[in-house]
Formats: sequence, C-alpha cells, structure tokens
Amino acid sequence: MSRRQFALPERAAEGPPDDTGCTVLHVDMDAFYASASLLSRPELVGTPVIIGGGNRGVVLSATYEARRFGVTSAMPMGRARRLCPQATVIRPDHELYSQISKAVMATFASITPLVEPLSLDEAFLDVSGAIRRLGPPAQIAQQIRDAVHDEQGITCSVGVAPTKFVAKLASGLAKPDGLVVVPVDEVVPFVQQLPVGALWGVGDRTEEALLRLGLHTVADIAHTPVETLRRGLGEAMGSQLHELSWARDPRRVEPVHREKSIGADETFPYDVDDPAYIHRELLRLSDRVAARLRSAGMMGRTVSIKVRFADFTTITRSRTLRDPTDVSRDILATARSLYDALGLQRARIRLVGVRVEGLLDAERAPIQGLLDEPDHGWREADRAVDLASRRFGAGSVRPASLIDRKDDQGGPAAGG
Repeated sequence: MSRRQFALPERAAEGPPDDTGCTVLHVDMDAFYASASLLSRPELVGTPVIIGGGNRGVVLSATYEARRFGVTSAMPMGRARRLCPQATVIRPDHELYSQISKAVMATFASITPLVEPLSLDEAFLDVSGAIRRLGPPAQIAQQIRDAVHDEQGITCSVGVAPTKFVAKLASGLAKPDGLVVVPVDEVVPFVQQLPVGALWGVGDRTEEALLRLGLHTVADIAHTPVETLRRGLGEAMGSQLHELSWARDPRRVEPVHREKSIGADETFPYDVDDPAYIHRELLRLSDRVAARLRSAGMMGRTVSIKVRFADFTTITRSRTLRDPTDVSRDILATARSLYDALGLQRARIRLVGVRVEGLLDAERAPIQGLLDEPDHGWREADRAVDLASRRFGAGSVRPASLIDRKDDQGGPAAGG
C-alpha cells in the first residue's frame, strides 16, 4: 500500500457501524520504532524525531510530526535532514523493538491463537473464536488498543473487517491511534471511494500506469474490463487489482507454525566443477541457516546437504549430531564433511543446499561446552555477528573467504 495517508471514506449509513461478521482485525503500531524509542525520551514526544543513523543511512521510522515535513521510512538520512532540519535524530535500538514486539504478540495470542504476524509491529487476527468470551469484534479491537497502550506505553490503530485486505486498508485509514470498522454490506463502497494509490500492492509505478489509463479511483478500476487491466498492467496485476476493487479477498488468517526444518540452497547461473567454490558456497549457506535458526530461537540436531548435478539428478546426505546446535561452525563442519565424503572431484554441479532438521526451542536445548572452545566461544561470536547485522545490515560481518565474492550472484568470483 502507498505510504501516503488517505482520507477515510464517508459512510452512507447512519449510526455506529455493524461489526457482525467482521472477524478479521489488522493491528498496526503507530510509528512503532519512533514511539518505542521515545519511551525513554518523553521530552521529545510531540516533536519531529527521526530514527536512523549517519548521513549515508536510511530512515527507519519518524514521528508524525516529522512526517508532516515529508520524511518517510527508507528515505536517505541526508534527504530527511534537509526536509526537517529541526528533527532530533535517534539511533535505532533493535533489542528494545524486539522486546516490545514479543510482548505485543503475546497480547494478541491471549485473544486468539489465530495470529498472523506481518512484521515486528503489525499482525492479522481472526477473532471469530473469541467473540463469545470477549464480545463483538469492535469491542475486542478496543481491548487490544487499551492493553497495548497500558502495558507497552505505545499506541496502535486497528481495522475491523470481514477480509484481510479491507482490514489492512481500514487500519491505515485509522492512523494514528484509531479504530475503523467496515461492515460487511459496506465493503464495496468503502473500497471504491478510495484513490487507486490506496490499493494494496499499488506502488508508484503501478499508480502511474493506472493514471495513464485514466483510472483515478478504485471504482474506475472496478468498472474497467479485466482484459483491459491485464493488457495495461500485466496478467497477474490486472487480475489482482480487479478482484481487490470489488473487495474480494479469500485469504484466511494463517497463524505462524513452528518450522520443522530451516535451510537454504543456491542454484548457480551455470554448472560449477570447482570444489573450492562449492566449499565457499557451503560456508555461506551454513552461515545463513545458522542465522535463521538463531532468529527463530531454534536449534537442530540433524544437518543435511542437497546436491543437484547438471543432468538434474539430486542426492541428499544427512548426519545427526550428538547435541543440538545453532552455531555456524558446527553446521559448516558437518555439511562440508558430508560433501567431501561424496568424492565429487570434478562433477558438474547445478545446486547445493544446507538444511538443519530435528528442531527444538533453543531455551530448552541442552548446550554442551567443548574442550577446545575458547572462553568466549563460537556461539557468542555468532551472536555478536547477529547483533552487528541487525545494527549495520545483513552481510556487514562475514567470513574473510567470502569477501572477494560478489554478493548473492550465485556464481564463481572473477577468475574462479
């Protein structure tokens, strides 16, 4: 959806909106990173504040006072400072954001098990099973807003609707610190009054294409033949916008299920027969898998590799470890041993993958120290890398043997 704020459409009906059948909620924290950062700086509340760092960085978030000057998330910091020179700049505190997010998600989980997080600061909830216990959907939404404010000291906006698409639209139109209910029999006029830029999935380029077609409102899209939309926007986008223009969205709220395994693989742009390059790729994939394990709070006992040859023949090998791990070094050592045992000297390889299975919560996993592990071991080193990656971006710290590779191109380095 466009980052611009749109006006809330007018209702033709009188009286409070009927929330019967509006069992989907979209809850979105208001300027989350900025609001969280101001918890320890209350003197800055009500003033322009930008969350970011350095002239070459980008804006993570901004208070609504800074947004009035045109500051938006992902904007280069240099431009943000020029637009709003009076703003106070605060460096991000990702650990704080994670803590508050976990507490907010726990509040959602106390309402319903059907919670679909979209990011740290927003989620869909299906409250159909909570109505008998907690009351109608709008009442549940207000309870959530009150709980988030009372317990975390920040505000959120909630959209209440029969579908995910309309609920997300409604929460955006409720900002900041608001609640919007879209009754079942009002969803079509609600959506069709909006400008095309408000539709989910319409970015600047798609909006420009729609305007060139003479389509300014969602109602214009709804009354344009779908074949015309497909020709002008592409098959997928044309069909999607036609459905959304009539408020059609069959998707259900999908709660996050615990992964049974976590892995990564790489398909090369051309077949590779260099064992040294394969070893470097196993290192990169092992680092990626280990980081995903730690991010998910998981550890695993079984490491497996996948190798696909030029003729598309695929083999897998696995080994179960004595103790569960989330350490890059352990995963790499096992993956490399499994690969070397295959004896593939000059085989032409199309794809390699690394996966960890047999997952369990890291907090419950027994961790056995190794005799040759230094006082500050490999696990602590990996966590230091995680911290640096959160602060400076993914790939800011990586093994020296990967530095001379072009990032994520999937092929050997020049001269390799």
